[in-house]
Amino acid sequence: MRLHGNAKTCPHSRRLIVRRVEEEGWSLAQAAEAAGVSERTAAKWLARWRAAGEAGLLDRSSAPRRIPHRTPLERVRLVVALRRLQMTAAEISELSGLALSTVSAVLKRAGLGRLSRLAPPEPANRYQRRHPGELLHVDVKKLGRIARPGHRVFGHTSQPGWQSRRFQHGWEYVHVCVDDATRLAYAEVLNDERADTAAGFLERAVAWYQAHGISVQRVMTDNGAAYRSSAHAAACRRLGLRHLTTRPYRPRTNGKAERFIQTLLRGWAYARTYANSDERTTLLPAWLNHYNWRRPHGSLSHKPPGTRLGELNNLARNYT
Repeated sequence: MRLHGNAKTCPHSRRLIVRRVEEEGWSLAQAAEAAGVSERTAAKWLARWRAAGEAGLLDRSSAPRRIPHRTPLERVRLVVALRRLQMTAAEISELSGLALSTVSAVLKRAGLGRLSRLAPPEPANRYQRRHPGELLHVDVKKLGRIARPGHRVFGHTSQPGWQSRRFQHGWEYVHVCVDDATRLAYAEVLNDERADTAAGFLERAVAWYQAHGISVQRVMTDNGAAYRSSAHAAACRRLGLRHLTTRPYRPRTNGKAERFIQTLLRGWAYARTYANSDERTTLLPAWLNHYNWRRPHGSLSHKPPGTRLGELNNLARNYT
């Protein structure tokens, strides 16, 4: 039970008033003065106790018994049913003829004020390949080029026309690759994300993993044009790879690459102030070396991915 913040009485103090009057012979005025309330209030709780016993000492709802202008139950059910069809409040208002404020109030009372509350989120489908190289996750992240430290460091410039020059330096693209079993990562900063560029990156990534004793079998990408191109398909055939794609509108299918990109942005791309893009690109190999061989990884019992590679190789030798 929630009491009003300024309430003078609670069920315990009300019971004390009743006991003093009924059992100890106090007058109503004396009991009211001792409780710090008016005689009228003390009489109210005494009357409720005589009529309903202990239940009469509990707070009653302040909601009116009748609300003539409340939305009819049939309309409420209609609003809820339309909401479960993923319709917005504005669409429901237009279709049902109810005011938008009424629809919003009904949805709020029903606990459907947000579309995300219609159904519980899908449970995470967590998986991990058993052997290194069984699956590589590949993705690309676009970053703005750096010509000099900008307004993020020094604040908005007062020079006229700075907004129009904000993106004049163009973009560069970080292509990333993560091994599913070990989380060993490889990345390059390239000028674009076209088909030939993506195919070339894949060949160099596979060669890098082979240099670390990992034989790659499959590669997973999103459905971007570069990954659906004939050049990328030809690269997969030359390398003997099976190409898998994510489900449409399901970036979490390639979640290990997505998560690595977030770590990459925080730990390298936005971790410090760079004088220009070349300086940022130059420091990428050092950061990757730290990530692969020294940085603790939460999904690997706080061990670096390189440690995981050694453990899996030892396990494979023991079974063979």
